[in-house]
This record gives sequence, structure tokens and C-alpha cells, in this order.
Amino acid sequence: MLLLGRSLPALEELVAELRAQGAQAAALSIDLADAQAGDHIERTLSDLGLYCDVLVNSAGFGLFGMAAELDRVEQLNLFDVNARALTDLTLRFLPGMVTRRRGGILNVGSLTGFTAGPQMAVYYAAKNYVQSFSAALAAELANTGVTVTCMCPGPVRGTAFFQRCTVGHTRMSKIMPRSNAPATAEAGWRGFKAGNGVFIPRFIDRVIAALAILLPRAFVLWLVSVLQRAQAKSVDSRSQPATQDPSRTDMNRAASETH
Repeated sequence: MLLLGRSLPALEELVAELRAQGAQAAALSIDLADAQAGDHIERTLSDLGLYCDVLVNSAGFGLFGMAAELDRVEQLNLFDVNARALTDLTLRFLPGMVTRRRGGILNVGSLTGFTAGPQMAVYYAAKNYVQSFSAALAAELANTGVTVTCMCPGPVRGTAFFQRCTVGHTRMSKIMPRSNAPATAEAGWRGFKAGNGVFIPRFIDRVIAALAILLPRAFVLWLVSVLQRAQAKSVDSRSQPATQDPSRTDMNRAASETH
């Protein structure tokens, strides 16, 4: 497997752990905001004699604040990492999977993808895109041997997403129930192996998503605005790697990020 992230020391530590368990693993330090990142990843796989059988798209970061006040370049970088890079890697490696009639893609979406998000407009919109894109691909690939899964968890403890951001001090973050990172990762892998399309791991989060869909849109927007009024800085979790099944020797596209 190929582990991707921005922090090479963290990646190398994880690679050492995986190799100690008998897995074949390599690390590539890369910033997915770079438009050439996909080419670099593809070349690295080729140099290692690997191809992408399973793709895990979970890199991302969030920005908190009014869109008109946040830095435009940073907001575009957010979309590049959370949506454009995910799309690039998916479209880059999906044809090979279809030809081989095996493999699949696990995209990490979010509970935020079920509504618009005042104070985090681009982030919520990007997660909605990931969910829609994944659902459409899953339908297109039915009976091909290739699966596309989009896991949409709620807030997760133990990731870098909230560690660097005071959005964690908003009323929204205080009242939302959180899961833990290992349990969420395991749920995602199980959902992928089961061939699930778009799914929400926990029952409480499924209830929240249902309410966001069923309640009047204007009310949901008002509620999110009220709960996310506190000011905060940005957070970036692109340097946090995640892992997949050690038995895979192809590619793991990963970084911890959930909100």
C-alpha cells in the first residue's frame, strides 16, 4: 500500500508499524492542493510496481468563518484538497478497476454533507459534493465488480480536525455527540467491504441526518447559523495519515479528517 500525507515523519512511523506486521507499505509526502499531485502519485505507484486496487480518499481540512471574510486562496485550497483531488484520483484509477472488474473506492464524506453550513460554507458544500459524486458512481458501477462507498460520520475524537481550531468551542461542537477515530475507521472499512453506497455509521448520526433532510431548509440553516456563531481559526488535517487493510499491497489514499 502507498500512504499519502504531508508529514513524512508521521508517514514513515506508520509504514514501520505496518511492515512490522508483515504488510508491504511505502510513504509519499505530498500536498494534494498541488494540481500535479495526481501525476506524482501515479508515477510513484508505477515506480513501485503497484497499481491502485483500493483507493481511500479521506484527506481534507476545514475553514471556519464567513466566506466573504476568509482568505479566497485558502478556501480554494480547501476545495482542491477536499473535492478536486478526490475527483482526480477517483477518475484516474477507476478505469483500471473497471477493466480488472475488481477493487473499489472509499470516500470519507461527513454528516455536514446533508445540509448547507453557514460559517463553513465551502467545507459543507465540498462534503455534499463528495456524497453526491460517490452515490452517482456507485449506481454507474453496479454489477461491474467495483464498489464505491461514501462514509458520512459525525464529529470524531482523536483527529487533528478540532485540535487546531476553536470551532470545537462552538455550541454546535459542544452538543454534537462524537465517536472515536478507530471505531470510525473500522466502520468505514466494514461498510466498504460490505459494498455499501452512502452510509452513516452511527444511529444517532443517522437521526441527525434525517432531521436535516426532513425539517424545513430555512429552519435548518437558521439553526446551524445560531450554533456556529463563535469565531475560530482554520484547521488542516492533510498531514494525518490513515491506514487500510494491511493485506492490501496496492494503494491507500488517506488522511484523517472528519467533522
